[in-house]
Amino acid sequence: MRALYDLPAPAKINAFLHILGQRADGYHLLQSPFVLIDWVDTLHVELRLDGHLKRHDLGTSLPVDDLCLRAARALQTASGCLLGADISIDKRVPWGAGLGGGSSDAATTLLALNRLWQLNWPRARLLPLAQSLGADIPFFVFGRNAFVEGIGEKLTPMSWASSTYAVVKPAAPLSTQEIFSHARLKRDTEPVILLGSLEGCQGDPGTVQGSALWGGGFGRNDLQEPATDRCPDVALVASWLEERFGNSRMTGSGSAVFARVDEFRSNPGATCLPRATLPQESLPAAWVGRMCRSLQVHPLLEWAD
Repeated sequence: MRALYDLPAPAKINAFLHILGQRADGYHLLQSPFVLIDWVDTLHVELRLDGHLKRHDLGTSLPVDDLCLRAARALQTASGCLLGADISIDKRVPWGAGLGGGSSDAATTLLALNRLWQLNWPRARLLPLAQSLGADIPFFVFGRNAFVEGIGEKLTPMSWASSTYAVVKPAAPLSTQEIFSHARLKRDTEPVILLGSLEGCQGDPGTVQGSALWGGGFGRNDLQEPATDRCPDVALVASWLEERFGNSRMTGSGSAVFARVDEFRSNPGATCLPRATLPQESLPAAWVGRMCRSLQVHPLLEWAD
């Protein structure tokens, strides 16, 4: 095997994101349903026999030493593999959006090199390596929609009804570090208690199951208030989506905001755009967005046991 082409790296949304506390080492403890969506980057990975690792940008230019290269080096070092790779990325998911694009690229890189280098590591062996690289990467290696806890390492698989989301990002990105260090960040949200198999909703407001976990219903994004303080455009996007779909919520720690389009029928006052498309010309200048469908599993789920 000399190359792997057209490898998808899907984005995610956080249906809600609650910050429960902060550890002594500075890492924040969270609870959040992570949902895969069909906004994807595409990677092509070609074998090198000289051990070198190179990245090639097919679209948007990435930092010189991005998460993909760091993931490739980490796997090369941990496995003792003497092979290398050329990693080409067609970047479509916007940077600084809170959609996990860079983390997803890194996860797809790990899965691809595990196959290209014929390491055949099981997922259980890849996950600790992913965790050492970044909080969101284990989720994408895990490959299923999940209720994520701790610092991103505790993953509970979660079924998710097929849904459509309008996802919009203003021009300005947001820095994760800047948001998590904000003085107004709420760090004491009460933990959610999960019941059963995350298939329904019952019990008191602090006890939820799958169908209650969609953004715009239960919970909130604790990062949204400090994010809006740093980037007022987040509030503008949220208002724009509220007007059209009757709900909105920021995803992750970036500046993108989403609305569940399926819910517009419950808000007769909403002036909903067509469900299948989000025309770029309908967005204010410099905003980017699209209609996205939720995914049940990562397209490369079966690439690791």
